[in-house]
Amino acid sequence: MADNNTELVALFLETSRRTLLGEYWPRLREAVAPLTQDQVWWRPNDASNSIGNLLLHLNGNVGQWLVASFNRGEEKRNRPAEFAAQGGLTAAELLECLGSTLDAAGKVLGRLTVEELLASYEIQGYRVRGLDAVYHVVEHFGMHYGQILYIAKAQTARDLGFCRELNKTGRLD
Repeated sequence: MADNNTELVALFLETSRRTLLGEYWPRLREAVAPLTQDQVWWRPNDASNSIGNLLLHLNGNVGQWLVASFNRGEEKRNRPAEFAAQGGLTAAELLECLGSTLDAAGKVLGRLTVEELLASYEIQGYRVRGLDAVYHVVEHFGMHYGQILYIAKAQTARDLGFCRELNKTGRLD
């Protein structure tokens, strides 16, 4: 049974790492990098977030749920500030910050064990298993990644072309 657990953990972590760092992150970076300061901080209304807010929020979430929790580090996140910000940082600065946090998260995902995934953690006042924390980060990142791409496309009227290989037949050839 231990071999099956180890294999399953390796597959789960590989898929999580590939999705977060190999798919979402490069595409997000490509969509955001060319944006102007005004585009990064644009909000359609006061009840909505800008790309800048969402990048700050993703940085805080990944740092808290993956990096700090699994490294047993001090949690320094200021979640309300992620949504209150209304400018100041450029797309390049926001991407650099998030990239650094994702590098640290990639190291965590590269070394987690069965025991760590089954262990209990308290994150944001929630009691979760390590498996829940990893799943939460990938799912949460994917949700906001989609919002960021939508805003970027709305701002630039540009097809990001992420599925070009499917344009002819709808299937990989």
